[in-house]
Amino acid sequence: MEVQAITKNARMSAAKGRPLARECQGKPVALALQLVEFSPKKAAVILKKTLLSAVANATNNNGLDKADLTVKLCVFDESVRIRRFWPTARGSAHPIARRLCHCKVVLTDGKEAK
Repeated sequence: MEVQAITKNARMSAAKGRPLARECQGKPVALALQLVEFSPKKAAVILKKTLLSAVANATNNNGLDKADLTVKLCVFDESVRIRRFWPTARGSAHPIARRLCHCKVVLTDGKEAK
C-alpha cells in the first residue's frame, strides 16, 4: 500500500532540495529521518515535516506499522515564482524571481493493496 504527503509552496528553490531527496529515496523511514535530522540544509526542515506527515497518514489513516515503511518516492518540484523587481540606475529595474517548491513523499509497506 502506498501513502503520500505533499508540502506545497515552500519558500525555497527546488534545486536545493533535490540532492537530499535523492539520498532519502529507497531507504527505510527511520534511516531517512536520521539523514534529514542531521543535515544542516534548509531543505531538511521541509523534508522532515513532509516525512513525518506521511508517516502519520500511514499509521492513522491506513493502520500501517511505522517499522515496515520505506520511502518509495521523494521529490522536490518547482512551484510558482513570485515576481519582484530590483531598482537599478537611470530609473530602470531588473526582474527577480523568488522561487517556491513542492515537496512530495510517497511511502510504501512493500505489499500490494487489494
